[in-house]
Amino acid sequence: MSKRVEQLTELLAPVVEDLGFVLWGIEYIQGRGAVLRVFIDHADGITVDNCAAVSHEISGVLDVEDPIPGEYNLEVSSPGMDRPMFEIAQYVDYIGEDVQLKLLAPVSGKRKMTAAIVAVDGETLVVELDGETLRIPYSQVDRARLQPRFD
Repeated sequence: MSKRVEQLTELLAPVVEDLGFVLWGIEYIQGRGAVLRVFIDHADGITVDNCAAVSHEISGVLDVEDPIPGEYNLEVSSPGMDRPMFEIAQYVDYIGEDVQLKLLAPVSGKRKMTAAIVAVDGETLVVELDGETLRIPYSQVDRARLQPRFD
């Protein structure tokens, strides 16, 4: 997690939680047309009105604190069915589900894979790929997203 995303998480998590939601994660895409994407979650799901309410509240905080130089677009949304994963603790609730992983370094000869989540062991993600159990240090996960099944 980048330093800016850590700072934004610390700033925005209390606001989101005070509104009764969980801050699932934050993506900040720099450059021309910068985007601050805030993912919120709730046990009852997320509506457009929920996103609008959170957007309104965090916009005020961002205007006052001004943690991002220059212009950017703020997006508030649900993580959805193919939710991006932002921290290792999030995997625990999805044991048995498939996850698409992009790794910083190859594991078992692969940097990209879709594997079943078997367990979380401290800071290690345990997955099964083609009948093989792989132990992936979470520090090696660049990006991860759940892969929904439609059986």
